[in-house]
Amino acid sequence: MEIKWIDKIKCPQDLKQVPLEKLPEVAEEYRQFLIESVAKTGGHLGASLGVLELSIALHYVLNSPEDKICWDVGHQAYVHKMITGRKDQMHTLRQPGGLSGFPAPWENMHDPFIVGHAGTAISQALGLAAARDIKKGNEKVVAVVGDGAMTAGLSFEALNSAGQLKKNMLIILNDNEMSIAKNVGGMSRYLNRVITNPLYNRIRGEVEKQLSRFPRLKKFSNVSLEGMKHLFVPGIIFEELGFRYFGPADGHDVIGLVKTLRDVLALNSCSFLHVLTKKGRGCAFAENDEEKGHGVGPFNVKTGEKIEVSSSKNDGASVSYTQAFADALSKQARRNPKVVAITAAMPSGTGLLHFQKEFPERFFDVGIAEQHAVSFAGALARGGLKPVVAIYSSFLQRAHDSVMHDVALQRQSIVMGIDRAGLVGADGATHQGIFDLAFLGSVPGIVLASPIDEYEMEKMMELALNHPTAFAIRYPRANIPKMFDAFPKKGFEIGEGEVLFDGEDVTFLALGSMVEAACKARALLEKEGVSARVVNMRFARPLDEQLILDSLKKTKFLFTLEEHVATGGFGSKVLEFLEEKNIRHVPLKRFALPDEFIEHGSRDAQLDEFGLSPDKITAAVLKELNRVIK
Repeated sequence: MEIKWIDKIKCPQDLKQVPLEKLPEVAEEYRQFLIESVAKTGGHLGASLGVLELSIALHYVLNSPEDKICWDVGHQAYVHKMITGRKDQMHTLRQPGGLSGFPAPWENMHDPFIVGHAGTAISQALGLAAARDIKKGNEKVVAVVGDGAMTAGLSFEALNSAGQLKKNMLIILNDNEMSIAKNVGGMSRYLNRVITNPLYNRIRGEVEKQLSRFPRLKKFSNVSLEGMKHLFVPGIIFEELGFRYFGPADGHDVIGLVKTLRDVLALNSCSFLHVLTKKGRGCAFAENDEEKGHGVGPFNVKTGEKIEVSSSKNDGASVSYTQAFADALSKQARRNPKVVAITAAMPSGTGLLHFQKEFPERFFDVGIAEQHAVSFAGALARGGLKPVVAIYSSFLQRAHDSVMHDVALQRQSIVMGIDRAGLVGADGATHQGIFDLAFLGSVPGIVLASPIDEYEMEKMMELALNHPTAFAIRYPRANIPKMFDAFPKKGFEIGEGEVLFDGEDVTFLALGSMVEAACKARALLEKEGVSARVVNMRFARPLDEQLILDSLKKTKFLFTLEEHVATGGFGSKVLEFLEEKNIRHVPLKRFALPDEFIEHGSRDAQLDEFGLSPDKITAAVLKELNRVIK
């Protein structure tokens, strides 16, 4: 059996042993392996297929890990992972204890940073370049930035700084959709060869050096040298920022990329290379269907159809919380023409595609710019509209200042749909939505709500749109448990919880996704002779203070439950309330996630690992009761 090229490549040095003319064969082998591998594990297929040739070319030219590659966003780095010795581990991608879906420095020395959010690479590359110069090093530093990440404000802040500092670094724009330059024909290829040619750049450098003593002549020379290029090449904005612009280059011509990278990196300048690629390249369904190409679950290799993998124990789950949020928003929008929706490059993930189709003029996708999304929403509110912003919990972290300064301080009324609040499974540490109650909890006037079903989601949306200050609705990456269908639907106001089950021994004060666990733990405790009161608190702020006080009178022990870290969360707010009321020495235990970054794994398995499954809650309650009784 013939040994494939990629089976011989265990590190970048092995790749360099491949003859240049054989690199297209290497690319095709990696492409087939990548498709078949991700089909089994799930993952972000399209992005990594798009930069496959670029990944090969970078490692062929650079000397990683001495030279640094900063990926932005990290979900395009699967081929980088394989070249740097992780191909044989790809079957563990995004699995518990396996490879991360993003670069991770503790996983491999070729990854400078863990990268799960967009817009970071240019800042990080500039920092590495500045540190190198202070230490008198000579390593190369490259940032690979997807065009979507270029919509992030942080990218432009870093571009401004990099252009000013003029460090020896290369920024590669992986343009697969934004179409900054549509012309990839003969003229573009010709101009690219001219401006990367060593002779051209040597002459240019010498002319600039000699004319530096004569400012007026130098200005005239620059106009002459650059004038023709700017007629055809869309890089003038980057040149004006202080970069040497090159491109656009064909991102799927691996041999051409190697030659271009060699020439550009040899300049030792602050450079910008524009590369045109196609997401999902070489995989028909990934090229033609953005959703299938993006991922992220296991799929059929031939059709791209997702293979459903059960990841929840919801006793016959109904719709997702995300869908319930989207349905509630659309219902309110039909009633009120002032309702508008905003998302930061996540119309599908946040469930807003149908809203976009039904209300195209009232839908805004602002790109990967969470800060702008929130500040923009605040201004829409000032303009008399009812804005609803849908953002993942972990991405909303970036907009904290906008929430504080541009919404709360301005007394603006906006609604924040906080999706993926809690554990998120295979996306891991960069995406765990377990900090939102803490970073939003100190914002004056904000309401923090968590529904348990579709009815409560709809009611909270109605309350939120009529509330005069910021209102956040947080909900998990999960389906709504069918068990809540049996409960009577009662109206409620802001800050009003509900007793679902009464009891005499202990009280569960549960928030959002943990109400289901509390109900199941109650049933298990009943078998042990323990009577548990279950309270659906609904709101982490304001708290239903009277319900807490009533529970103290009726039962001897309080237990708070939340899918959030312990510090600054719902349980902390209950403790603060008791302290304010001068109620001390109350037997109270908080069930929450540990104050740490949690890696990727099954949501159900992690809930159990951290003591938030019904079985673990029951065991901990019994242990606490026995301890106190003794």
